[in-house]
Parts: sequence; structure tokens; C-alpha cells
Amino acid sequence: MSTSTHEKQPASPQAPRKTFDLERFFRLRENGTTVRTELMAGLTTFFTTAFTILSIPGMIGGDDPELTAAVFIGATIASVFGTLWKSLYARIPFVQAPGMGLGAFFVGTVMPGLAVLAGNPDMPRSEAYRMGLALVFIAGALFLLTSFFGIRERIIKGIPKNIKIALGSGIGLFITLLGLRQAGITRPAGGTFVTLVNFSDFAPDANGVIWARGALIALFGLLVMGILAARKIKGAVLIGIIVAAIAAYVTGHASVPEYFSFDLGSQFSAFWNLSFFRLDFVGLFAGTGDGGNVFGVLLGMILVFALVNMLDALGTIFGISNAAGLVDDKGEVKGLKKGLTADAVGTAFSGLAGTSPTTTVVSSASGIAEGGRTGLTSLTTAGLFVLALFFAPFVALIPVVATAPALIYVGCLMMSNIKNVDFTDVTEAIPAFLAIAIMPLTFSIANGIAFALISYIVLKLAAGKWREISWVSVIFAALFVLQFVLG
Repeated sequence: MSTSTHEKQPASPQAPRKTFDLERFFRLRENGTTVRTELMAGLTTFFTTAFTILSIPGMIGGDDPELTAAVFIGATIASVFGTLWKSLYARIPFVQAPGMGLGAFFVGTVMPGLAVLAGNPDMPRSEAYRMGLALVFIAGALFLLTSFFGIRERIIKGIPKNIKIALGSGIGLFITLLGLRQAGITRPAGGTFVTLVNFSDFAPDANGVIWARGALIALFGLLVMGILAARKIKGAVLIGIIVAAIAAYVTGHASVPEYFSFDLGSQFSAFWNLSFFRLDFVGLFAGTGDGGNVFGVLLGMILVFALVNMLDALGTIFGISNAAGLVDDKGEVKGLKKGLTADAVGTAFSGLAGTSPTTTVVSSASGIAEGGRTGLTSLTTAGLFVLALFFAPFVALIPVVATAPALIYVGCLMMSNIKNVDFTDVTEAIPAFLAIAIMPLTFSIANGIAFALISYIVLKLAAGKWREISWVSVIFAALFVLQFVLG
């Protein structure tokens, strides 16, 4: 008689479950930051960047509410996509969103220019818009190709060191002027170009805006940020934004918009019908109008988009990183190569999503000023962009007079890097100074780089220091001169 015994086998130890480790993935401790700091920085960047996503749709859509709604969805999705690349691929605290300068070029030059090339200057806005999206996609692809052939790295190394250092201060002034304008502290003036708001005039203008009141609210927010920062209180910028927003509503300067609603269905429907993958390549290259050589004009537009986007991204990342100390022992910007790749991918995706090109926005500096040092900052901002899709009206409730002081405050911080600029050599000093001055006065980072490089070439040649000139500087200076000559 046989008996069978069923012995109980000892349980094999189970492998520990792997979980996503924020600390290890983003190297928080190595970068001297914490989860709380990164989340606060991402939230701050979101509030200071939201105005871009809210402004671009109106610029492109014009008086077409359906197109405006579609572009809002497209701009937000493109911002999420590009920012996630910055966060998870490059792991840097920068954010992508539609660039205001590139958006203005898209609306003021590309769309009407394509309509003329197509032989129908009065074509519907949505048709010129779809051809423009195809052009944006091509520019992004061209930007991306520079990575594969090593062109981008040569460009970065070829730009003079002193000019690259000066970019941070130039961007700081650029941000400051933008904040002053949004706050209403500075006002347009015919004779003097710009003037100070009249603080004694509390009469509303034709649009019902009391500029003096808004300026005082913004200055109040700026002082709150400064006081909190001086007392080493974390979240100074974000707290200042919230305090200024509350003050704007309490004083009656801001109010709930009349269009405040949650009718998201119609917005997503417009996005699907007008924007998502609606690129018109056939119309783009089928020009029969009076705009000159079709391929020549299109090539010019594509190169402007690709070149300006790359230089804007380079200038923003390099300038802000240097000002914030986000560089390694060799003085190289951490994550720059991957960050520029993320910009290229984001630009190409912008055309697919239905918006003007995204780029690394200067408002990223606000979160970095709050202590953001890794991709967790940009991941937080990307998550808030997603929420903005469903809570868009609430994003619009933050008045610009509340976010303007954040830009001014960050501009102040970014000026600190000017002490590293070499002003002892006039052939280095003048180009650096032009980079700093031209950016804010023309509202263009690319223009600042252009004037700096052109003057650098001329001064070095005149001083007999031609060996210090890189071929990259020569090529870009020549392209900028050509752009200025041809308009």
C-alpha cells in the first residue's frame, strides 16, 4: 500500500514591488531640492505662463469664436506635450508654451502671406491657418534634424561666451518690461516711446480700465513677494500672485467674466474639426498668387520659424540657467542638449495640435526663482495644463495685474548675472550690451542675439582679432543681415 504525502513547499520570497521613485528619477537630493519645493515652483510657473495660452487663441482666431476655441484646446495640448518632454526626457524645470513673438509672426506675417501666395488674399481665416500649421510642422522637423547631424551643438559652442552670459540679463529686462506693461505701470507714449502711468488719475479709459488702480495692485503684489523673500518664506512669488489677485477682486479692478461657463463640448468639437491634424500641405505648396517665388517665400518663412525658435530656446534656457546657477563644473548648462530636442519635438507637434510654435517660455524663470531645479517642476506645470483644459474659465479668473509682479520680480533676479559679463574689452562689451538692450526694446530675444552677433563680427574684424570669430557666428550674422535686408 502506497501512501502519497503532499508536503507543503515553503513560499518563495516575492520580489519587492517596484514603484516610481520621484527622488531617484529626478535626482532631487542631488539637485538640492524637495518634492514640496518642486510642486510649489511648478504651480508658480503655471500661473505666470497661463496668460500665454489665454492670449494666443485670440490672436489666431480673431473674430472667429469657433477657431479661437479650437486654438485654445490645441495650444494647451501642445503645451502639455512639449512640457512633458522637458520634464521626463530632459528633466529640467523649463516649460513649453506657444511663444508670443512666434505667435505674432504666425498671425501677422505667415497667415496673410500664405493667403497672398494662394492667390486669395481674402480667403477665410481658417484656411490660411491650416496652411500655416503645415509650415509650422516643417519648421519643427527642420529644427529636429539639426540634432541628428550635430549642427545644434556646433551652434551652441560657436556663439561667443560673453554674449551667452549676457542673455540672462537681457531676458531679465525683457521679462521686466513685459510685467510693467501688463501691470499698466508703464504706458505707451508718442513722444517718449513709453511713460509712467498717472497715479493720480483714477478715471476709467474708453474700455472701463482704471490703469492707476491696476498699477498700484501690481506694485503691492511685488512688495509682498519682496518682503516674503527677504524673510526667507517659501512660495513668495505664488503667495504674491494670490494676494494681488484677491486685491484686484476686492477693489473691483477684476470681475468674473461674462462668458464664464463650462460648455467644453463645443470647444472640443471645434478643436477636432478645425485644428487636430488639419494641416493643409496641398494648399501650402499650390500657390498661384502674386507673392513672388512660392518656394523661396515658403523657405524663408520656414527658416525664420526654425532659426528664431532655436535661438529663442537657446537664449532662454542658457540665460535663465546661468542666472540661477543651473550649470555644471565646466559652466555647461545641465540638460541643454535634451532641452533643445524637446523644443524641436514640441514645435513639430504644435502644427499637428493646431497652434503656433511652442517654445521654452521665459516665464519658466518664475518657478526656478521659487527653487525649481528638476523636471518635477515642469511635470507639475504640465499636470496643471491638463486641468486647465477642463477648468479653463477658472484659469481666466487670475488677472494679469496679479501675474505681472511675478515677471518683474524674476526680471530683477535675472539681472544678477550681469556681473559676470566682461566689460573690459570693448569688442566684447558692446555686443553683450546690445544683447541686453535690444531684447526688451524690440520684444524679441532673437533680435538681441542678432545685434550682438553682427556687432561682434564687425568689431573683432576691425580690431584685428578675426581668429576669435567662429564660423557659426559668421553664418548666423549673415543670415540675420539677410533677414533684416529682405524684411
